[in-house]
Amino acid sequence: MAAVTAPGRRYRYVGPKEARRAVAPGAGGRVIRGAADLDAWAAEQGAEERGPGGRRPEETFTFVVGPDGLLRLAPRRSEHVACAGGGDVLGAGEIGFRRTGHGWGVSEVSNQSTGYCPDPDSWPAAAAALDRASVVRPDGFTHALVFRRCERCRENNVVREGVFVCVFCDAGLPHVWNVDPGHS
Repeated sequence: MAAVTAPGRRYRYVGPKEARRAVAPGAGGRVIRGAADLDAWAAEQGAEERGPGGRRPEETFTFVVGPDGLLRLAPRRSEHVACAGGGDVLGAGEIGFRRTGHGWGVSEVSNQSTGYCPDPDSWPAAAAALDRASVVRPDGFTHALVFRRCERCRENNVVREGVFVCVFCDAGLPHVWNVDPGHS
């Protein structure tokens, strides 16, 4: 198979070192290239078994988009760095799926990954990976988080309600993504 070109910034893992050290050689999430891959994944995860109300919490998964532009899935409680096999990503977060009249569709998707802290501008990489896998998707993240690193105390923050203030030391936070400034 030919190499895939993928849009976007590459994000290095910026989470706890223990999580990266725990990644086993050869680890990584399930690559989803198309509907058959997602069918197999859903069956393995029990996502087809509907409970009361037609949904199960297990229908939300950890995802990353690898540097090759392909979607990778792991159970929700998995570390993103393990899903990525310890490497860089073009996007990361949580994703939920539903069946549609045209196959699989995304019910919810976010960039919620405190290990990679991807900016909302990572959406094009996620969108391209979903399109490549023929998954119906929204036009953007259904829930987008804004991550910033405090320049005073060096802690990573989630910006809430557009207030760019560090929750740890009350310093102002930059308005541009800076979690791993030396990497692009």
